[in-house]
Amino acid sequence: MADQHSTLRAQRRTETQRKIQAHAVRLFTERGYDNTTVTDVAEAAGVSPMTVYRHFPTKEDMVLVDQHGRLVAERIVASSAAQPLVRRIGNALIDSAATLTGASHGDDLTAGKQFLLARLRLMISTPALRAKHLDNHYALQQAIVDALGDDARDPDAAFHAQVAASACLAALHTALVRWAEDDGRTELADVIAKALAAAFGEDTVKPATGTATSESIGRAER
Repeated sequence: MADQHSTLRAQRRTETQRKIQAHAVRLFTERGYDNTTVTDVAEAAGVSPMTVYRHFPTKEDMVLVDQHGRLVAERIVASSAAQPLVRRIGNALIDSAATLTGASHGDDLTAGKQFLLARLRLMISTPALRAKHLDNHYALQQAIVDALGDDARDPDAAFHAQVAASACLAALHTALVRWAEDDGRTELADVIAKALAAAFGEDTVKPATGTATSESIGRAER
């Protein structure tokens, strides 16, 4: 019974967090980030400002907080340690992006894609969010290194893991900016795969399930 209550509390917390974030991103987009207060977000979400702060300690967190780090770490842990570091990290980034954006049909954008696009546009256009995004970048890099486990315990191995993670995340950032500028017309997982292939070679990563290979994307663009 205690486990059931704990699960229900966690579900309610997640639902409240998602509702607050959805209203925050909507208001930031409509009114501007600097012109929207935490109180505005609380009123739109039907909660108190204190509840907002319990879920999002800072205003920036309402845009930047997501599941990405957890998803990437889970996929790295599930991957084979026999694979090269860049392949393990790159494939995790591709697969987690496919999960976050969901499946789409034709030119239609899924709710996941629309929400991520709105957040990315805010990150790109808002100086305070760009600065905070750097902190998230370092946090994701550390989550990746931690997920590699034994590979990162030796100092030299840890250094190699940090370099590989940093390089992959640089490619990821470039892909995210390109995807946002393109209004999400292509699959994000494919754009990330293409960026990683450009940085590390065509055979470095596999395409996400159900998406085109980076080679086929290149042919389509030529």
